[in-house]
Parts: sequence; C-alpha cells; structure tokens
Amino acid sequence: QVQLVESGGGLVQYGGSLRLSCAASGRTFSIDRMGWFRQAPGKEREFVAAINWSGDNTNYKDFVKGRFTISRGNAKNTVYLQMNSLKPEDTAVYYCAAKKSTTANYDYWGQGTQVTVSS
Repeated sequence: QVQLVESGGGLVQYGGSLRLSCAASGRTFSIDRMGWFRQAPGKEREFVAAINWSGDNTNYKDFVKGRFTISRGNAKNTVYLQMNSLKPEDTAVYYCAAKKSTTANYDYWGQGTQVTVSS
C-alpha cells in the first residue's frame, strides 16, 4: 500500500550530474528506511544507497562513495539521489525502494528511471 515514483533520469556525458527524486505516497507511516538500487543490462540489481525515514542515517555502496548523496527533502515523503562525476558504468535503471521496520528486505519498489552515461 505504498507507491514509489522515481524521476530525474536521463542521458548525460561522462563526468556529468543528475538528481533523482523518489516520491512516496500511501501508507508511508510504515516505512523505516528508503534506498536506491540500480540494474544494468545483463547484471543483477545492486544496492546503491539508503537513508532512514528520519533522514539522519545513511549508507552507501563503496563504488559510489564520494560521488553520490542520498537525502530527504523538505517533504518527508521525498528522497533524492544526487549523482556527480557519473561514469559509463553507472548506466542502469535506478529504482527507489522502501522497507518496513518489521521486515529484513525492501518491501516496495518504484517503476525505475533510466540513467545513461555516455563515454
């Protein structure tokens, strides 16, 4: 009963930047943590970054540390992923996800937004 909608993807040159947005709606009171994942063609979906609902705790996969920043917007139901110094290997469909406090896995997923980085 949680809807997640991503936006902000697009085509950028090597070294460029994009800001992805995720808007959550529905029964958002059940959300404990939100994260970003990505899936490149021919590869498994992988974790990118996560933030707790209150916005004071974050974690990142090593390959994006120093380049990507996850944050909460003024509206608490909005989560952003600022991506800088983009590389071709960052090309993937990026998904927003939400996890309940009572579960180990992420429970809700958005439809994804395409990010393409040219060489």
